[in-house]
Amino acid sequence: MTSGSETRAVSPTESVLQSVLASAERLRTSPEVVDLLRTSWREVRAQVPVRMDDRSLRIFEGYRVQHNGARGPYKGGVRFHPQADLDEVRALAMLMTYKCALMDLPFGGAKGGVMCDPTHMSEGELNRLTRTYTQHIGMVLGVNRDIPAPDMGTNQQTMAWMMDAYGARYGYTPGIVTGKPVELGGSFGRDQATGRGVAICMREIARREGVATHEVRVAIQGYGNVGSWTARVASEMGFRVVAVSDVKGGVWNREGLDIAALDRWFSVAGSVAGFEPADPITNEQLLELECDYLVPAAIGEVITAENAGRIAARVVVEAANHPVTPEADAILRRRKVLVLPDILANAGGVTVSYFEWTQNIQQFRWPLERVLAELENRMVAVFRELMARSERDGTEPRDAAFDIALERVARAIQLRGFV
Repeated sequence: MTSGSETRAVSPTESVLQSVLASAERLRTSPEVVDLLRTSWREVRAQVPVRMDDRSLRIFEGYRVQHNGARGPYKGGVRFHPQADLDEVRALAMLMTYKCALMDLPFGGAKGGVMCDPTHMSEGELNRLTRTYTQHIGMVLGVNRDIPAPDMGTNQQTMAWMMDAYGARYGYTPGIVTGKPVELGGSFGRDQATGRGVAICMREIARREGVATHEVRVAIQGYGNVGSWTARVASEMGFRVVAVSDVKGGVWNREGLDIAALDRWFSVAGSVAGFEPADPITNEQLLELECDYLVPAAIGEVITAENAGRIAARVVVEAANHPVTPEADAILRRRKVLVLPDILANAGGVTVSYFEWTQNIQQFRWPLERVLAELENRMVAVFRELMARSERDGTEPRDAAFDIALERVARAIQLRGFV
């Protein structure tokens, strides 16, 4: 973001399009295919009136954007956040199209959002908000049409409410959402899937570098579902997690943090701030901390042209969606900082969502061991495919990821006769 009266130079949608158009040029993709992918197939904008606990009526704005469904039903999370506007949701839907294609999942890309602050709403208010939102977008959902999942500001409980609201109109349909509680048809391992996928990517990078995990210092910005699970699994793998942060602050310990003790602290304090033995650190300081692997796992666009030159890590693993702006990406490339793109690094969530959807259709639950083994196999295979493509073409991992994904989407568009 720029200061003063200036506005952001590149919107989230434009940011994603830059990667897509660059890939299309490298691949010489048909202009007609590119025209189809520039915009969304469908965008639903819904008024979401909610009776608050004080009996006042508040009207929120909600969206469901379906970008491209050539490869299968639309798939993507639902975000409850004050900045979840149409452009942000549109950009995330685009990313989902290419994320699913890169992971070779039989899905297209979608995303949902409601512009609200869930941290200042009661459980009853969030319940009513979720049900009204689901009712107003229900006509575009379906097990073989569009399957939502949790995202920032939403969780298993949100998905349970969505499933119930959809079922009240269309009948009991557990496969309509993923990321729901296990008791309602959810999959074992779904809560840890995104963070585990990030940690698997980190381990594969370390193997490529020929370094032991205990020699790698990791800093993680964000300690929500993704960041906390990344820290837990990375710690189990032997990585030295030296810093973590959340919206209230962060902590740093040169020798490494005791993640189990940190989780106990967090469960009581509601924040990592104040944990000992560790020194306090801000989110901004964490990004520029001297470490080996930096994991932005909170919100988008935290690494910008202003701070990219001060990033001290040699590897950035994008656990959040588009945490690096295009301008910052160019700076990191010049500085030879390896950036593992979000459409691979955080794809563990949608991968296990696919497993959950499959289990719901089959009405057969997999044990946790199978879920984790399948996730491991797919993440490792796609990581190696991406890095091999990067080396073959002499491109950065982000370029290779979009090239693989765009080839698959374009092929599906052509096979289906869209162009």
